[in-house]
Amino acid sequence: MFLRQLFAASLLALAAFVPASLAQNAPAPNPAAPEDTRTLEQRIADLQGIVAKLQARLDRLEKIDQLEKNAPSAAAAAQPATQQSAALAPAPSQPVPVPAPNPVSNAVPPNTTINFFLDGYYGYNFNDPIGRVNLLRAYDVSSNAFSINQAGVIFENAADPDHGKRFGLRLDFQYGQATQASQGNPLNEPRPEIYRNIFQAYGTWVAPIGKGLTIDVGKFASSLGYEGNYTKDQINYSRSFWFNFLPFYHLGARLNYKFNDKFAVNYWLVNGTNQSEPFNGFKDEFFGLSFTPTKNITWNAQYYLGQEHPDVVYFPNGGAPPDAPTLQGVPFEPVPNPAHGKLHIFDTYVSWQLTPRWLAAVEADDFIQRLNANSYPVHTDGGAAYLRYQFTSKTYLGTRAEYLADRGGSFTGITQAVKELTITLSHRFDEGFQVMGEWRRDFSNQPYFYTNTLGILKKEQNTATLGLLWWFGEKQGAW
Repeated sequence: MFLRQLFAASLLALAAFVPASLAQNAPAPNPAAPEDTRTLEQRIADLQGIVAKLQARLDRLEKIDQLEKNAPSAAAAAQPATQQSAALAPAPSQPVPVPAPNPVSNAVPPNTTINFFLDGYYGYNFNDPIGRVNLLRAYDVSSNAFSINQAGVIFENAADPDHGKRFGLRLDFQYGQATQASQGNPLNEPRPEIYRNIFQAYGTWVAPIGKGLTIDVGKFASSLGYEGNYTKDQINYSRSFWFNFLPFYHLGARLNYKFNDKFAVNYWLVNGTNQSEPFNGFKDEFFGLSFTPTKNITWNAQYYLGQEHPDVVYFPNGGAPPDAPTLQGVPFEPVPNPAHGKLHIFDTYVSWQLTPRWLAAVEADDFIQRLNANSYPVHTDGGAAYLRYQFTSKTYLGTRAEYLADRGGSFTGITQAVKELTITLSHRFDEGFQVMGEWRRDFSNQPYFYTNTLGILKKEQNTATLGLLWWFGEKQGAW
């Protein structure tokens, strides 16, 4: 189109230019040279013929342009989509322009996400306990109080081996009551204040072995037990006894190899249970299997071997013996003849999406620990069952029933059997805001739970809780 218009414009200019040029350059008539005059007149006649032919060609080009303007949609509709795309594509002989790369860019890579969250609640304990304390809770520890469970931020730059990126990094920082309850127990951590607000901090490398061997090094959440840290990804607002009892985190290295879409294996080598820094020289081990026979069923079977007895005692608040050695200013002394009894944890859970609306899950646990190799074991076992019904894409009702037999008091401090029943109604107004209303009953075969009178205990505690969750960021799925 453009070339025809350019050609037509050139013809018009030539047609206008030729007569004027000839008139300006023609010699003056010379009566003495009639032959020259005849020659000049013949040349003018020839040029006028050429101009007439050019004018006729110009008229034909204008008619073609007019027809194309009157019916562009019909021509486009007659072409299939592939033909239209081919017509718009540059000719093979023409180079496709490529924009020059920008050497300086502040854009965040697409596999990098920054996520913020706030988990708050108001809970009421019908025992009206002294100090407003909910016993055996990890995340909703206060009664008759507006509380912050967690507030935090997650930074993640995930590995993406399918696109040639084999390394990644994740950092989770959290603050609030749940952080105090689950992070940095002084009985386990020599210096808990250093790591308490770092829930997770690990680097990832996917080694080019088979389908890819994923290696994480750093501090990471424990996978023992069905429940996890972030409330928005749980069925219930409160956490189970088993979540509170089993390890929350580990520091060390973990390996995961996925043979196919159905079967994967895991191995960890870590400092200990809930230990950022170890208090002995033994390295705990974890062996896990993950099996997904169908897209609706996932089964995990896990075994943990540890030695949770210290060989040193730290004195962060004074009282150290004279001339005690120090670790960055914190005095300590070795434990003479430290215990070497082992810890064994057997944990398994299965999740089954029965229908698009019904989800069921079952967990079973066995915890055995000895002070010395031949000591009588402290034994805790039991499990939990979960059921969720999804009314709509935003609303569901979840239940949990649980049993924990604490033989030797590893969890509660006394030998008893504790049970609980929880019902949770949840509504997610939008991605980023969720409300969870919950009723829970904890009960035991022994008087254990606080009342409003010091020294008077009850066998049960009933609580009602309203949880409010806010979050935003680009990370998809479970955190």
